[in-house]
Amino acid sequence: MLQQVPTRAFHAMAKPSGSDCNLNCDYCFYLEKHALYPSQSLPRMDDATLEAYVRHYIAASEPQNEVAFTWQGGEPTLLGLDFYRRAIALQQQYGAGRTISNSFQTNGVLLDEEWCQFLAQHHFLVGLSLDGPAAIHNQYRVTKGGRPTHKLVMRALGLLQKHRVNYNVLACVNHTSVREPLQVYDFLCEAGVEYIQFIPVVERMADETAMKTGLTLHAPGEMKGSLTAWSVPPEEYGDFLIAVFNRWIQRDVGRVFVMNIEWALASFVGAPGTVCHHQPTCGRSLAVET
Repeated sequence: MLQQVPTRAFHAMAKPSGSDCNLNCDYCFYLEKHALYPSQSLPRMDDATLEAYVRHYIAASEPQNEVAFTWQGGEPTLLGLDFYRRAIALQQQYGAGRTISNSFQTNGVLLDEEWCQFLAQHHFLVGLSLDGPAAIHNQYRVTKGGRPTHKLVMRALGLLQKHRVNYNVLACVNHTSVREPLQVYDFLCEAGVEYIQFIPVVERMADETAMKTGLTLHAPGEMKGSLTAWSVPPEEYGDFLIAVFNRWIQRDVGRVFVMNIEWALASFVGAPGTVCHHQPTCGRSLAVET
């Protein structure tokens, strides 16, 4: 007699634009993955694939009552608003009464009033990439033409706040910004950001094997190759987080939520981790909720 195996909750991340992006961030390991595609044109999710993805993802999530969609890239806004309008319509078509949520990671450059109205209307949770004040952010986060993007991202932040879109800021910590923890943290707080995640940039240059495929950076998990010039040393990253924690605990407890601090506190009290890697259960971070 066959035993029915209980369904386990899972979560998938969709990259409908693939590695295509409108920026040329030096430290982005994913940007150059277009070299792995057989043709020069970068693939994007078409309508038939979108329909199949939404339908099968919802069906595979049974018996969960909540289904969480996550859209990332590359840059997911490159597909345009109509793509996500179709996604919402398909979710409503196949949702069968389930609660469906959407989260969205973006560099913010293309966000405008219409985008933010849509994101607010459909309760998207937006992760906005912003590395700190202009001098730090513009060092690596530039357009294809090498132009700075800080003003565009700050405009996007203002629009998200204006339309009361649920958002958090994802700040990459590199070898420059790691030396300015309070400058970065205070800047984000003064800009009205309440939910922050600090992501360490640690990358290795590709070895000869990877270079033959057209890559200059190793994929995550590879142990070969020397560290890039922009990678953050582990001890300095630790000092960065300590400085942020000391500032946070002096004035911002209950007002600003730093995901990295939550991870540490969860581990300290033995609570389920907010990052699901190898966790027996998945917690949900306050840094991505409002």
